[in-house]
Amino acid sequence: MSGGVQLENANPVVFQRSLDRMLTASEEDEDVHDPIDDREIFDLIRSINDPEHPLSLEELNVVEQVRVQVNDTESTVSVEFTPTIPHCSMATLIGLSIKVKLLRSLPERFKIDVHITPGTHASEEAVNKQLADKERVAAALENSSLLEVVNQCLSSRTF
Repeated sequence: MSGGVQLENANPVVFQRSLDRMLTASEEDEDVHDPIDDREIFDLIRSINDPEHPLSLEELNVVEQVRVQVNDTESTVSVEFTPTIPHCSMATLIGLSIKVKLLRSLPERFKIDVHITPGTHASEEAVNKQLADKERVAAALENSSLLEVVNQCLSSRTF
């Protein structure tokens, strides 16, 4: 998705994808209450495309299941993500893509917190503040150019 622009991280380390989770009969049964768990959230965000590379956020180790926390009873989801480099200019876009995927996928009752893993980005405080601000997120999604890039990150890969 770089379009000939010089990449910030031209040779990222690529990690192996985790195995797909096997669904149980009770998870597939619509009549059985199935609380949302960490793995279910991870499965939603693991295949988000990196805006710079033809790789998923999981393959770049930007998202990991251990950095996802869900409390179904309290309707909260917290996701930490780790940019591949400390000065990644795509960090806000990556966080926004994660947040949008969850907003589109989860019931409205959930409060979604997406933030940078502490100590992994030079501007983590500023990025986290932007991602936590509902008005800023809403305004960003009204920008058609930015929304198009987010939608590209969320689209299925055609590689």
